[in-house]
Amino acid sequence: MSFFKHLFPIICLATPFFCEGQKVLSSDEALKEYNIISASMEKSFPKGHFRTFLRESFTELQLQTYLAQHYKRLDLLFLIDNHYAFKMHCYLQAGNWFKEIGFPIESIKWYNVFFEYYNGYSNKLTSDEKNTFVQNITFSYSSLADNYAKVNKLDSAALAHKKNIKFIKNHDNIYNPSAYNNYGLFFYLNKKELDSALLYYNKAYQITLKKFPNHSLLGSIRDNMADVYIDKNQPEKALPLYKSNFDLYSFFKNEITERYDLPRIISAGTQVIETEVKLKQLVQAEQTFKRLQNIIVNLKFENDLNPSSKLEILKARGILYRAQGNFKQSDEVALKQIFLIDSINIVSETADKKWQEELNTISLNRVALNFKIDRIMKENKINSQRSKLWIVSILSIFLICFLIALYFRRKGLIILAKNKLLIAEQNSKLTELKNKQLESEIDSKKRDLSDFAISLTQNQEWAKELAEKIKHIKTTTSNEQLALLTVLEKEILNKITVDNDTQEFFERLDKLSDLFYSKLTKQFTKLSKNEIRLCSLLRLKMDSRSIATLQNISLASFNTCRYRLRKKLNLHEGVDLDDFIQNL
Repeated sequence: MSFFKHLFPIICLATPFFCEGQKVLSSDEALKEYNIISASMEKSFPKGHFRTFLRESFTELQLQTYLAQHYKRLDLLFLIDNHYAFKMHCYLQAGNWFKEIGFPIESIKWYNVFFEYYNGYSNKLTSDEKNTFVQNITFSYSSLADNYAKVNKLDSAALAHKKNIKFIKNHDNIYNPSAYNNYGLFFYLNKKELDSALLYYNKAYQITLKKFPNHSLLGSIRDNMADVYIDKNQPEKALPLYKSNFDLYSFFKNEITERYDLPRIISAGTQVIETEVKLKQLVQAEQTFKRLQNIIVNLKFENDLNPSSKLEILKARGILYRAQGNFKQSDEVALKQIFLIDSINIVSETADKKWQEELNTISLNRVALNFKIDRIMKENKINSQRSKLWIVSILSIFLICFLIALYFRRKGLIILAKNKLLIAEQNSKLTELKNKQLESEIDSKKRDLSDFAISLTQNQEWAKELAEKIKHIKTTTSNEQLALLTVLEKEILNKITVDNDTQEFFERLDKLSDLFYSKLTKQFTKLSKNEIRLCSLLRLKMDSRSIATLQNISLASFNTCRYRLRKKLNLHEGVDLDDFIQNL
């Protein structure tokens, strides 16, 4: 680490020479560069063209080039100051483009960047600018929720919908019920919770019916509610909603184009027909189909039908024919459907191929030109910096070698110091171990001395008793003296024999109880040798009188020994000494 700490300042000193042509741009320069890159991107993929937002419009090379330019623009945004509304629109555009092109995770990132920037700088916007962002914000929340749902982050998606509802709640516009409708779609499409979806659909429907009774959103909400009823196998509840939509779109013109919305008219009509067929209302279904045909003829829409609308009409007609038992006509309609689907696919493939060829030509030319410009700039930069590079390289090599030598020298000193410290620690541990051994030996000697003192005391007491008996014998008659001396002799011989037998018994006991002694002394270090032997005798379940005889003490002295042992073992009054020793 020390080596790299010394090396870092050298790298910092050398960096300006290598990066002379890459200085940080000012805010105005970054904005100018952003606009230049945007103009270059517009030539291949116009910003407002729907093809720019289709993944299939790009080859792999085109997508890589576009992404490189796109990310370069986004990097420049961080250098641009004060242009708050402009930067917000750019972040929004990034989120929208990544969503439509099929990069949900990247879209989530830039939507979040937008919301973070908006929350930080919305106070810099004018009132008019804030009003223009209302629609963008609620749309972004909905798109963010869709992205989370695509990557299976349903909790985050639900949170985005809730934020959208909270944000738009204070705005009296059509986006308020739209937010509830979108939340209902989330429950319907992603969580498959039909009752929850219906709850939010109804909420959106009530708000729209009350405040925006003539808006086309009513039709969308009714359509969503009807779909739920169909999934719940309640077509009788779905039919009135489909009929209301059919009536609405038959006389309603789009708010923006001021034209009849033919695809919606056909979609609503076919939904009514299919639902009436499900309910066995074949007469009504036939009437609805004729009404749909009349609308198309009266409004002169025959030549304006797109392939999708034609397919819907054919599908509804086929369902009606099958329900009426006209299987021959149903089969003919099915063949027309197959033919139309094949035609749509061929037209789509041809259009996509032509568009791709045009884009490929433009994009490849742009890539080749950019590559040539970049190569020339790099050659000029290399030529201008070659002499500086040599000087910096030689200086850097010299300094690096010096630092490497310094590093290894310091490393050797550190290792030497560590070894000395290790030896000192080992010596300290050895000394500590010796001290512990000495302490253990001292404790053992103390216990032996204590046992010897007790034995000496006992012998002195026996000697006093012997002296008293001899004194008594002297006061008796000759005949009594002989009998008493005989008894005294036997007592002395028994004493000698008992001492030898007792000594041999205790030696065997010590050998057999070695493991028990070791365990006992680890837990209770202050026990004397006699006390340890007393524990061993109690462990053998010997009665008190036998133990007193073995230790050559009276029963009262034995009870005193038991009391002292209990104190050293820290036993409470309720704990039995014998049971405690048996459980050790």
